[in-house]
Amino acid sequence: MARPLRLEFPGALYHVTARGNARHAIVLDDQDRQRFLDVLARVVDRFHLLLHAYCLMDNHYHLLVETPEANLSKAMRQLNGVYTQAFNRRHRRVGHVLQGRFKAIVVDRDSYLLELCRYVVLNPVRAKSTRKPETYAWSSYRATAGLAATPPFLAVDWLLSQFGHQRLAAQRKYRAFVAEGMGQGSPWEHVQGQVLLGSERFIDQLRVGLQDKRALQEIPREQRFAARPTLSHLFSARLGTDRTRRNEVIRRAHVDHGYSLSEIGQAVGLHYSTISRIVNRQDTDNAHNKT
Repeated sequence: MARPLRLEFPGALYHVTARGNARHAIVLDDQDRQRFLDVLARVVDRFHLLLHAYCLMDNHYHLLVETPEANLSKAMRQLNGVYTQAFNRRHRRVGHVLQGRFKAIVVDRDSYLLELCRYVVLNPVRAKSTRKPETYAWSSYRATAGLAATPPFLAVDWLLSQFGHQRLAAQRKYRAFVAEGMGQGSPWEHVQGQVLLGSERFIDQLRVGLQDKRALQEIPREQRFAARPTLSHLFSARLGTDRTRRNEVIRRAHVDHGYSLSEIGQAVGLHYSTISRIVNRQDTDNAHNKT
């Protein structure tokens, strides 16, 4: 069977899984587990990822990760490679720790992100490693639920905002939402084409991207955007303090002119995660206006 294509684009959201080589353990004790999270934290920071949920099990891991800069493969190579080196060095071993390529499903935020966030943190319950997700220390559940400090590498704001704007109330509703998911089936049952999980409209749009991917990659990035205006021109002083207008220009700079979220963030003095939210919010608003 042919390997599925990697579909990478700015703002893509993925459910990533990777398993131990020959189904062997990828962590042997809590020191390994903490080392994995330390490496994950550095990768999230270096590649400007947004990590919505994670779960580290004995022989595999799950990540729900957003890539503002279309760099999933680079980030995962770094995560798996650096962790493998650390694991082998500590245990005086050689060879692969993780099995082959990681698996990544492109996820429709509107249709599946909430459900997948729940599915990921319930992994230890399904595996009978624990009866309740709050007693498992190696997932994002405790931090998201307000039962532990939120690590800098975990992005909980979007997820909790789906349950309300008051943080404590949102955390209570999140805990109830996760509890309701115990015993439910896997969202992966609805994956199409080995790489897509979402609504029919979402999948139709991304299938076009899959078909066009190789053709687009043959055109150097410099040629695709050779005639684009500079960021200083796009964000000229005449924008003033009009935030709505500024956000429209941010989206144009990213979608129409191909600037990365980090480049735009540096130009306007905002964090790349803020730029990502602006772009995604405008995409959502445009979708609502068409319905």
